[in-house]
Amino acid sequence: MATLQELSEAIQKGSAPKAKELTTALLAAGTPAADVLNKGLLDGMEKIGKRFKANEVYIPEVLIAARAMNQGMEILKPELVKAGVKPVGKMLLGTVKGDLHDIGKNLVKMMAQGAGLDVVDLGIDVSGDKFLQGLKDNPDAKAVGMSALLTTTMTGMKEVIDKLEKEGMRKKVKIMVGGAPLTDQYAKEIGADGYAPDAASAAEKFKVFVS
Repeated sequence: MATLQELSEAIQKGSAPKAKELTTALLAAGTPAADVLNKGLLDGMEKIGKRFKANEVYIPEVLIAARAMNQGMEILKPELVKAGVKPVGKMLLGTVKGDLHDIGKNLVKMMAQGAGLDVVDLGIDVSGDKFLQGLKDNPDAKAVGMSALLTTTMTGMKEVIDKLEKEGMRKKVKIMVGGAPLTDQYAKEIGADGYAPDAASAAEKFKVFVS
């Protein structure tokens, strides 16, 4: 008989076929969809997140675990909808204008999804207008995450914040920034609500922001 602990372990090991098989078996055995999500899939991702933060595992392991989680999620999603299980909150994510780097952003996305958030990924090279449109298209989004890897593009973050301020949208969302050249000090200077040094910390803060 499949257990939730086995599912969590399959995610941590990054075994996508096993995650799929166990998710199917647990649902067939009548395990509530919310338990499969929280005590199985998300539990596994959360544990990988903690190990990543402690430098016990690295980016490849996180990516493989996220892939396994997504395989399980594909099977689970229709059941979650039927059961009326909602994500803990919604957020927007994007790499700022002029910056084409997405590994950091994608890691944050996976960790945030692993923390139970609904993530709208706006992609790379995202202008202030695009962030603004994203918020208009997703009025229930409570947080915005901006990423930059280059010192030349990090100034774009301030432009986005100014744009949202001008359009009256700034007070509706919490903004967090991250990326190699950034610091907590810089985040404060540009008027962001927070800064995260790594993807696991980002996911934890976003969870607090949207709840």
